[in-house]
Amino acid sequence: MIRLAIISASTSPIRTGAPIAAWVSQSARRSRAFEVDDIDLQQVHLPLFDEPALPRYRRYVHAHTIQWSERVDAADAFVMVVPEYNRGYPALLKNALDYLAQEWAFKPVGIVSYGSGMSGGIRGAEALSGVLTALQMHPVREMVVVPHVEKHTSGETFSPTPGMTEGAELMFESLVRADAAMNLLRTSSADVGWQQGTDETLAQQGDRRWTPRPPRDEREAWRRSAAGTTSTL
Repeated sequence: MIRLAIISASTSPIRTGAPIAAWVSQSARRSRAFEVDDIDLQQVHLPLFDEPALPRYRRYVHAHTIQWSERVDAADAFVMVVPEYNRGYPALLKNALDYLAQEWAFKPVGIVSYGSGMSGGIRGAEALSGVLTALQMHPVREMVVVPHVEKHTSGETFSPTPGMTEGAELMFESLVRADAAMNLLRTSSADVGWQQGTDETLAQQGDRRWTPRPPRDEREAWRRSAAGTTSTL
């Protein structure tokens, strides 16, 4: 089964996203393709980013970062349930994304956006998509948009339209297909083997199929040599 993390990103104490996230979770479980982890970012309690090293080095010193890393790393795919804040998305989510790098990479992600207006949070979703792509994630095209969210929520109940239900089904199908395609990208170089020019065992045996990859440019050489440095930002 695909390990799917559903991330609820609202920060408001009277938020309407909780019943939407619950509906997404129930829908995913019914598909039987996913093992679901429901993540409420309010309950994760991440402070503003406070690691001394850049996230790409994955050299964490704080317990909250290590716990967050383990939870995200365990997921194969994500759905982010996101409101629109001033044509953007919550800072709570941006902070959670910025904590990590390798754990997000090469994983598909779906977006469920909502808002009080007719746009349904689509502008916040567009802003989020660029950040997800920068993290080497794959935002699937199919998504769910919930306009005039107050009309579809009552307490803890969310009442989707047929179009929203169909959108969720298409999103889940795309996540399944994308996960299958991206599984190789998440495979370690050692497991991929000589096809990627990284199997040192073959090199020691004199196998001519193995050729070490030189740094792509000076920046790549710098990144490799700076593996033990820390951020001064």
